[in-house]
Amino acid sequence: MRRLMLKVAAVLATVLVTHAPITNAGTPLERGEYLVNSIAACGNCHTPRDPGGAPIADQALAGYPDFYSAPPYDLHAPNITPDSKTGIGDWTDEQIIRAIREGVRPDGRVLGPPMPFNLYRDISDSDVRAIVAYLRSIPAVEHTVPTSVYRMPLPPSWGPPVTTVADVDPADTVAYGAYLAGPVGHCVDCHSPLGENGPDIDHRRGHGGIAFDGPWGTSVSSDLTPTGLSRWSDDEVKSMITTGVRPDGTPMMPPMPYAHYARIADSDVDAIVAYLRTLPPR
Repeated sequence: MRRLMLKVAAVLATVLVTHAPITNAGTPLERGEYLVNSIAACGNCHTPRDPGGAPIADQALAGYPDFYSAPPYDLHAPNITPDSKTGIGDWTDEQIIRAIREGVRPDGRVLGPPMPFNLYRDISDSDVRAIVAYLRSIPAVEHTVPTSVYRMPLPPSWGPPVTTVADVDPADTVAYGAYLAGPVGHCVDCHSPLGENGPDIDHRRGHGGIAFDGPWGTSVSSDLTPTGLSRWSDDEVKSMITTGVRPDGTPMMPPMPYAHYARIADSDVDAIVAYLRTLPPR
């Protein structure tokens, strides 16, 4: 699991997003575009890359073959464009939603990591449907991606079936920040220390301490609790999230996908920071 997380980190570090910043308001389609291309950053794993590591623009979300291989698994991020042959074009909306929130394919096969199903299962009904609406709208790309192979046991399920998940009111700033940093953005995955079964979100949420190795060297996920953030103002924390630059002007290291986070609406960044201020101190 640790080696897989390091690979994901390396991928995040190479992704560039060229869209201009947008707000999170509007139609379900606009909301889905906002989520997929900003805080959720689905293209980090599902967009293929050229030999230099840059995303292939005309194959957005068409799947990333050979994402990562190690003794326990051979991972291939699937094609999630609406292509009927190689993507999800023949899946119903409900089947796509179940795959996102429960990690189950239409044929009943349980999907494996690195998708954070433990967090995605709490994406609200309206937001997951907005994501599906956006995935339906993008160009279908015929691109065959092998099926991932897991030489380790996967659980029979990632939890009980998800029935309905209510929206979180953005007016409740802290609760909405928790929703963005958890189910949607899964920030707490990288910023919680590793336990026996992955990040220990339940007991050490936001404590940081995971080391990520890449071409930049080694970076360690920061402590996001009030203990770690006490030296900075809210505006400074918001700037670091969206620009990747510290208040003293020095650049921060990957794997934070700053190009994606630059598109997060100001009010959403405010909510995330407000939530982080409420975490139990380390």
